[in-house]
Amino acid sequence: MNSAAPISWADFERVDLRVGTILQAREFPQARKPAYQLLIDLGPELGQKRSSAQITHHYMPADLVGRQVLCVVNFPVKQIGPFRSEVLVTGAPDAEGHIVLAALAGPVPNGSRLA
Repeated sequence: MNSAAPISWADFERVDLRVGTILQAREFPQARKPAYQLLIDLGPELGQKRSSAQITHHYMPADLVGRQVLCVVNFPVKQIGPFRSEVLVTGAPDAEGHIVLAALAGPVPNGSRLA
């Protein structure tokens, strides 16, 4: 899809983007590309979900715990080796292609939907 192609508001609303707090982050040695396994609290409605994130260049596991992230929660589960990734943590590549996490300007309740 061309990134400049317009979408409808209804298309945007189909993507369920929610805020969650990282509870655990650990190395994922079985991944083909360097990644972490994350456990994310997405609030009382969605609970805790797991994600595999290729964010090892800019972040250490201990630095991720307690950080709020923006996640796509309505993609299908993705099996990555022995791990089931349930949500997609969002970010953007830096000049070298390494992912920098999307950040919020301030804390919000876990499970808050991007509006």
